[in-house]
Amino acid sequence: MDKTKCKAEVDAETAKIDFAKSNYTVELTTNNGAIRVEFFTDKAPNHAKNFIALAKIGFFDGAIFHRIIKDFMIQGGCPQGTGYGNGGYNINAEFNATKHVPGVLSMARSGDPNSASTQFFICLKAYPSLDGQYTAFGKVTDSASQDVVNAIGLVKTDRNDKPVEKVVIEKAAVTVTAK
Repeated sequence: MDKTKCKAEVDAETAKIDFAKSNYTVELTTNNGAIRVEFFTDKAPNHAKNFIALAKIGFFDGAIFHRIIKDFMIQGGCPQGTGYGNGGYNINAEFNATKHVPGVLSMARSGDPNSASTQFFICLKAYPSLDGQYTAFGKVTDSASQDVVNAIGLVKTDRNDKPVEKVVIEKAAVTVTAK
């Protein structure tokens, strides 16, 4: 699969996702531990489906957290690991009233509000300036997951916020349970 052109694969998986019948969680197994996330399907259903579909097609497997800013967030999902790549498509913003607080999962984007694609971030602290400006679409599910996020947030970085030692998403696994 060409991770820079994965729209067809994402669309095929997205079509299979049914929030009315099932609950979905994703576990990101990293070289620093597991991060389990759940989704705000009522507030940002398209972003939730996009993330779940990316996990199902193996997009995140082997990807790195390419940007870490202490006391702010950890960011991953760039196919090149540079912060400039995407999956060859964009999804429209689903801004909502969710506050960007520790553990919130949100989509990264460029200056265009409708430029989200594959890059995401998880908040380390409250960051009110992001509220209503970025699509918050999920959160970590438990304190152990937040502990892993916090540990990643302390990884040493260079002056461009790139980790000195790679923080890798080894596997993203989707769990589906009936409602």
